[in-house]
Amino acid sequence: MAPGSAEKMGRTNPFGTDAQSVRARVEALEFLLERSIPLPGLKRRIGLDVVLDILPFGGTTIGAILGGYLVWEARNLGMSKLQMTRMGGNVALDWAFGMIPWVGAIPDFFFRSNSRNVKIIRKHLDKHHPASVTIEG
Repeated sequence: MAPGSAEKMGRTNPFGTDAQSVRARVEALEFLLERSIPLPGLKRRIGLDVVLDILPFGGTTIGAILGGYLVWEARNLGMSKLQMTRMGGNVALDWAFGMIPWVGAIPDFFFRSNSRNVKIIRKHLDKHHPASVTIEG
C-alpha cells in the first residue's frame, strides 16, 4: 500500500501527525479514561480515570499524566496558549480532587477533565482542520 493511502481510504495512522490521526488518538484515550466501563443499573459509564483513584495518590498521578498527554497533543496541533492553559487547569483540578483520600473518585465521576479537554481539541480541529471532522450517527 502506498504511503498516505490509508488516510485516503478513511483509515488513520495510529502514529500519524495529521489532524485525523490526532483526532482518533485523543478520542480513543478520552473513551478509555472517561467512558469505557458501564455501571450496572445506572445510565452512566466510568473509565480508567475513576478506577485509578483506587490507588492512593499514585493512581491519581497516573491519571494526570495520561490527561497531560492530551495537552501535549494540543501543543503539537499548534493550539493557543490560552487553550492549553485551560486544558492544563482541567487536568490539575482533576488531579487535586483525586488526591483527597477515599472520596477523590466522587469528583472524578462528575468532573470529567479529559472529556472537557477533548471537546476543546475537537473545537480547534473543526475550525482549523475541517477535513478531519467525523459525523457521529
